[in-house]
Amino acid sequence: MKKNTLPALMVLLLAVFMYACKKDNTPIDPQSTYQKDVEKMIRFFKAHEPAVEKFTVDAGAGSTITLQNGTKITFGPNAFVKPGGAIVTGNVAVAARVFIKPSEMILADKPPVTDAGQILETFGEAFVTAEQNGQQLALNPQQKPPNVQVPIAGVNANGANREIPMWDGDTTVSTEYSGYNHENVYTTITQTYTIKKGMAWAQIPGSFGVGNAATTYFPLDNLGDWRNCDALYNVAAPKTTVLGYFGDKFNIKTGNNYSGQDPTELFFKVSGVNTLVKLYNPIFNPIAGKEGLLSYQNSVPIGANGTFLAMSTVNGKFYAEMRDVTITPDAGKNFMGITFNLQEVSEAQLLQLIQQMNTK
Repeated sequence: MKKNTLPALMVLLLAVFMYACKKDNTPIDPQSTYQKDVEKMIRFFKAHEPAVEKFTVDAGAGSTITLQNGTKITFGPNAFVKPGGAIVTGNVAVAARVFIKPSEMILADKPPVTDAGQILETFGEAFVTAEQNGQQLALNPQQKPPNVQVPIAGVNANGANREIPMWDGDTTVSTEYSGYNHENVYTTITQTYTIKKGMAWAQIPGSFGVGNAATTYFPLDNLGDWRNCDALYNVAAPKTTVLGYFGDKFNIKTGNNYSGQDPTELFFKVSGVNTLVKLYNPIFNPIAGKEGLLSYQNSVPIGANGTFLAMSTVNGKFYAEMRDVTITPDAGKNFMGITFNLQEVSEAQLLQLIQQMNTK
């Protein structure tokens, strides 16, 4: 009796088809997808953050090191001491980072904003360490602090030299249960949000740098801590709050992850001023299409011209938009709402947009 059997190839194709159907019907965990977007943004920042520059300094004789962006740091003779206080001799390994461009501040997540949300005009953010034979060193308190020379003019409105306050920086992450909705109305929520400021700067009493027509000088009074030579961006104009709406390009893991970088970010630079504002507060309880981020309350000068850079990772893709604006509150509102139209960009294009902020 003849058997009624399918050819082996048809059996194989049927099995593949059934497996494919089963695979297509498998539910996708949206939280897993969003978390992958978080990791994608973290990898982007890690790949492009400004590198730590390394030097060898003769501790006894002193030395001047020059960073790639033109910053010079001068260490005098006997500038370092060991943990017990003994003066260091011989070669010392110095590691330094000094940020003077908005792109560096974005990629390093070091926006120059005070711990109260005030905008700062920056003349250099510095982080320096020194070690010898694996032992971390400190600065010699009996010597003048090392001098940092930054290639940024620091004159006042009359063109005269001016004193510029020094600031101590701290990386902070806070937890919030209340904030503002899409209409800038105060509201509370049941879930918690982690607010990643990037950096909060507090003024150091009695410590100043000095700026002239070509250069700004400031003291490096400690190793292993961030120092910033900044002036408050004070303008006579009243201020308002800015809300940036991302719509479906807002990643819901923003404010809901404990990693070092949020997947949706928004920055603002005042035109012609060396500033950078990070809008890191999420809009709470938004209606559909109004998901996004907002500034500190009444912190952005009305009438100021500037540039926003909005960026996000959603479903494994980068999205971004750069937009020039004049800060103007919405009619009858106590805020300015901006609906961004983010477009897909490559990693290289996103990096290029960040670098363009240097010329805004």
